[in-house]
Amino acid sequence: MHKEILEDIGEKELINRLGKFMPKNQISDDCALIKTKNEKLVVNTDSLVENVHFNDITICPQDLGRKAVVSNISDLLSSGSKKTLGITISLILPARTEWIWVEKLYKGINKALKEYGGIILGGDCSKGNEKVISITAFGIQGELELRRNACKPGDIILTTGIHGLSKLGFMIKNKIKLDNNVSLSERLISKSVEHFCRPHVYPNFLKNLLQTRSNKKIRRIGCTDSSDGLFQAIQDLAIASNCKAIINYEKIPKDMDWPEGDKWDKYYFFGGEDYELVFSLPKKWANNLSKIDKNIYEIGYFAIGKPAIEFNDNNKNKLLEESPFKHF
Repeated sequence: MHKEILEDIGEKELINRLGKFMPKNQISDDCALIKTKNEKLVVNTDSLVENVHFNDITICPQDLGRKAVVSNISDLLSSGSKKTLGITISLILPARTEWIWVEKLYKGINKALKEYGGIILGGDCSKGNEKVISITAFGIQGELELRRNACKPGDIILTTGIHGLSKLGFMIKNKIKLDNNVSLSERLISKSVEHFCRPHVYPNFLKNLLQTRSNKKIRRIGCTDSSDGLFQAIQDLAIASNCKAIINYEKIPKDMDWPEGDKWDKYYFFGGEDYELVFSLPKKWANNLSKIDKNIYEIGYFAIGKPAIEFNDNNKNKLLEESPFKHF
């Protein structure tokens, strides 16, 4: 009898099965919600694993520390956290790891916390064959609850920033062979490496959302981040909200030097680690937000239908045959 292995069932199915051991809807979003007497806490855990997410060639320890924090802050923000209280850090390190590597890692962590808020609350260390940095971050739920299952038909789909840059930066750092027919500008190379090594989040995002809210009664909106790629983010929203996403390819924001072609579309939609926010709003709210925040881009809308993604240009639907990033 064939025994199931994680490679066969995949990450999403693994999470679904683990969800049976948890309270209802506990796995709907990246963050867990904990109600206390005075505040609602949002809690997130994210891990970076050597030779899966990083190695000593692709990223220095200071940047790795920053990235480990940003990946968690991004998840907190995508759930509506208005303040980061702090983080705990679990390290798995080979015994021959040099202390200076660890010191630089923590300098990068503290620098990110100084920028985005929070302190180091504690953690744990253990020996292992490869380096693993696992961070649990604690935030306070804001007035707006951002959840994957809160998108509605008729909502406008929006995103912060530009996708694909981190994927390109990863490929450049790893010296992965690119298209011989494409010449990348020095500006695009530098910008892509920056996005891969030193990602950022949008601390004013929630404030701008509240400032532009057209209906004060709305307390929940659909949102996630694109840590696993733009396609996966949109798909997660569609599935959780049980509606269909229609994407306008012509409105997708790209870097002015981004090459054209199917391969580069694949890098853009399936790259991952961009840590941009992908969310939906009623049309009036979306228009108000776009006027005051030029880093916000409308890319489509949600419609009634089975959870799926479609492009308004049928010629682009072949992109949907690609597979998103897999952890197993």
